Amino acid sequence: MKMSGLFGATLHTAPGSSESAGHQQLLRAGMVRQLAQGIFSYLPLGWRSIRKIEHILREEMAAVAGQELSMPVAQPDELWRTSGRYHKVGAELARFADRRGRGMVLAMTHEEAVTELARSEIDSYRDLPRMVFQLQTKFRDDPRPRAGLIRVREFVMKDAYSLDRDAAGLARQYANQYRAYFRVFGRCGVPVLAVASDVGMMGGELAHEFMYPTPIGEDTLLLCDSCGYRANRQVATFAKPTPPDEAARPMRRFATPQAASVAQLAAAAGVRPDRIAKAVFVQADLGEAEAPVIAVVRGDMDLNESKLAAALGAAGLRPMTADEIAAIGAVAGYGSPVGVTAARVVVDDLVAATPNLLAGANLDGYHLRDVNVGRDFTPELVCDIVAARAGDGCPDCGAALRTTRGVEVGNIFKLGDRYSAVFGATFTDADGARRPVQMGCYGIGVGRLLGCAAQAHHDDRGLTLPITIAPYQVHLCQLGGAGSEAAAAAQALYERLGAAGVEVLHDDRGQRAGSQFADADLIGLPLRATVGARSLARGEIELHDRRTGESWPVPVGAAAETVTAAVSDRLSRANAVPPVSLPPELADRPVTARTGGAAAGSAAAR
Repeated sequence: MKMSGLFGATLHTAPGSSESAGHQQLLRAGMVRQLAQGIFSYLPLGWRSIRKIEHILREEMAAVAGQELSMPVAQPDELWRTSGRYHKVGAELARFADRRGRGMVLAMTHEEAVTELARSEIDSYRDLPRMVFQLQTKFRDDPRPRAGLIRVREFVMKDAYSLDRDAAGLARQYANQYRAYFRVFGRCGVPVLAVASDVGMMGGELAHEFMYPTPIGEDTLLLCDSCGYRANRQVATFAKPTPPDEAARPMRRFATPQAASVAQLAAAAGVRPDRIAKAVFVQADLGEAEAPVIAVVRGDMDLNESKLAAALGAAGLRPMTADEIAAIGAVAGYGSPVGVTAARVVVDDLVAATPNLLAGANLDGYHLRDVNVGRDFTPELVCDIVAARAGDGCPDCGAALRTTRGVEVGNIFKLGDRYSAVFGATFTDADGARRPVQMGCYGIGVGRLLGCAAQAHHDDRGLTLPITIAPYQVHLCQLGGAGSEAAAAAQALYERLGAAGVEVLHDDRGQRAGSQFADADLIGLPLRATVGARSLARGEIELHDRRTGESWPVPVGAAAETVTAAVSDRLSRANAVPPVSLPPELADRPVTARTGGAAAGSAAAR
């Protein structure tokens, strides 16, 4: 490609602002432009990088027996009503009516559609296992797009779906995808951690997220450096302290004026926060209606809303208003489940095991001493609903956990029969019985992956994307206008490299060296080849490594071969991703062998 005809300009400064430095460099390099909030156009340079990421995805999905298909983004809403997600998903799901008034949705994921296909195409155990995938535009009306491509509303996703006969088959495909994901991210140059995560709206029995650790990430991860435990804070557990061994004492009320917070109550009562039962009042979105809920955690801990929502089967939670708290017979700041019958009560398991706690009396200015769960109120659920924090004990080995921030670049889910059972996607097994297909789903956001790669690979001069996903492999700078000796030599090198299969962006605009080098640094192609009158007088051209800054001369007669060899070497090293170990929860599952389909040098995983 010649820059004199390239659509899209580089920018000395990026328009607007972004929390992501990588996105600023994508804008400056002329790779993306924003059309609306969370909606972007990819200019030719950016689209080439997207297509290279898609090529890697296709190779790695083919290597685990994936077959590519395409499913509609516009779907009848009855599919989503059948799965139960029509009401569970909030405004992020775009709903509309067609010209005949039939309800439709813009699918933001395709579990419903692929299950309907499984229902029609899978009939016998001989039709299993299968793995299908697609690369398709999706729309999710996110209320707060941010950080450029990191969080958008319209995006391309690689979503894959496994169909299996039994849990063992699902486990094998899940492990295959786990390994394939590390190969994908490794070849794209994005370092990731795999962490246990919440199944969320997808449902199912197990999920992992692949997180790119970065300060701009929205997710908090809990990590143990001692044993390797890793989890998203949404589901992270920790070694809870042993409750005191005390006999239950009689409950009694006492005055606590102006002690509406945990800190104020601890000071007024002369106790530590860990002896306080803190009530959190929320409304749970249960689909067609909301339900008032009182969640009770220890005063020195925080409610984990994801755990609470999962325990209740709720699509979401919101804080109760003071009027709503009063309507169930409680008092804001002095509330507890004691005496309240108009709300569902969920208690953290540590609170349930701890005797003689302080709790609200549901009377302004008063609390209760020596409240005991099971005697003074009866919860509907007792389970873990608190958030893990840095310094808490690892649930596996007891060592102190640490936290870091991360961006989710991929996820995998064991769905089991979550969808197949309700859609009737069944097959006849060898014994003649009809059984539901066991399913898994596996997603990677393509644009988000590019955004994370840009965040991981840039400096103050521009992008430094890996050669596997850089829009071109070589930036050819021609220091001389049309008709010059440099122009003729550069054109000859351009043609020879193209014939050898090297991807070259040729700056033939005749601009000054400083301007060309600045654009080359912004776009950040791995190698820069400079052809100018001075070097030609010595019988040389100059090669420059964008990442290391190293430059070296190459004889003109050997330039094409030298550049081709350098590109091949860098590609081979970038695709040679070392193997990854399965986590303990997957390690006992046999993994089917790779069957090929990836480029040479890419057969290993992380």
